[in-house]
Amino acid sequence: MSGDAATKVGFLVGADTTDTTPAAEATGPGGRHRGREPRAVRTPGRLGRGPAGSGGLGSWAPRGAYVLFAVALLAFPRLVGTPTDARQWAEWLCYAIVAVGLDIAWGYGGMLALGQGLFFGLGAYAMAMHLSLEQVPDGSLPSFMSLYSDNTELPLIWRPFQSFWITVIAAVAVPAVVAMLLGLLVFKRRIRGPYFALLTQATAVIFALVLIGNLKLTAGFNGLTGFSTIFGRNKYAPETNSWLYDLAAVALLVVLGVAMIVVRSRFGKLLQATRDSEDRVRFLGYDPAVVKTIGFVIAAAMAGAAGAIAAPVFGIVSPGQFDYAPSILMICWVAVGGRGKLGGAVLGALLVNWTRVTVSDARPDDWQYLQGALFVVILAFAPGGFAGMISSGWQRATAKVRPRPSGHALELEEVPA
Repeated sequence: MSGDAATKVGFLVGADTTDTTPAAEATGPGGRHRGREPRAVRTPGRLGRGPAGSGGLGSWAPRGAYVLFAVALLAFPRLVGTPTDARQWAEWLCYAIVAVGLDIAWGYGGMLALGQGLFFGLGAYAMAMHLSLEQVPDGSLPSFMSLYSDNTELPLIWRPFQSFWITVIAAVAVPAVVAMLLGLLVFKRRIRGPYFALLTQATAVIFALVLIGNLKLTAGFNGLTGFSTIFGRNKYAPETNSWLYDLAAVALLVVLGVAMIVVRSRFGKLLQATRDSEDRVRFLGYDPAVVKTIGFVIAAAMAGAAGAIAAPVFGIVSPGQFDYAPSILMICWVAVGGRGKLGGAVLGALLVNWTRVTVSDARPDDWQYLQGALFVVILAFAPGGFAGMISSGWQRATAKVRPRPSGHALELEEVPA
């Protein structure tokens, strides 16, 4: 293997690619030296920083930030807000879960998925079907079926959702399977870029149309609603809102922790390499279609989990919540927060939705204009999003006080003639 190819492979798997060619190899025919050639000595890393897993600040800083975020997230509703605010924030936390998964697909994998509403909706409808059956005695039909159909027994597609645990598994597994089939179909044919984006957007539109067209099974455009109890709890009890917030917060922390592990793993490095150059990854012996499909599946599973939690938070699940328009808005969350930064995805989802509610309450007619202006300004002047601006500001601030490492970063040793 040539030196250049070996360097590429070493970078991909995390090996040391420092040039350790002996001085003897720098000779020409007859053992004569080709001249004075500098030999690079390994460059010491930045003070206090080491490679991933070495125990330096580079590995502990994200963990510390994660712990602080977890403490603040779980303590937030107990310090400020009302039960109604807790339910509102629970909804936004569900959106943040979707944004984290989308950031893996788009930010780290380069897949502009405009159809995450499909996977979000699959998870939401799975849980909504279970909640609809919870409202009626065993063996009875949901209320809408008595109005829109002549069914005398529960349809086969509804029966598995009588079990809570099967519902939870289906809410994550069904979106993952759909994403796997769609990903292999698309990526094996090397469909990418805007064509992939349009294709995923079309799937979200088709999903909404299928829901609307099956009135007898999904209640059509009206959606599934009427959840007076949620997992045995009174929907209107103040403590139920706090419980839903805690559920969404814990789910976000779990998803964020899994995402951090994924992007820092060797697969995460491979996913980023595929984003940057599929041809180079293919040259190194990997199949970019499989790599991208796995990243797409992870994003879909996270969106399905978010949908399952969002169903009881929303109180109503209808096709209009999961078509192309909400899917495009999900892209805005990640872009505004910071593409390729997990914390930025969470920040973007929370910030955009908080601004939407705040501005809409004060000036209902102006939010759409502000949303468009915010998106354009971020893309034009801060492509790294708010997380990128915060990171750049932090680096500039710490650069002024960071001590310089001792010794030279690069030493040159002359080879004797």
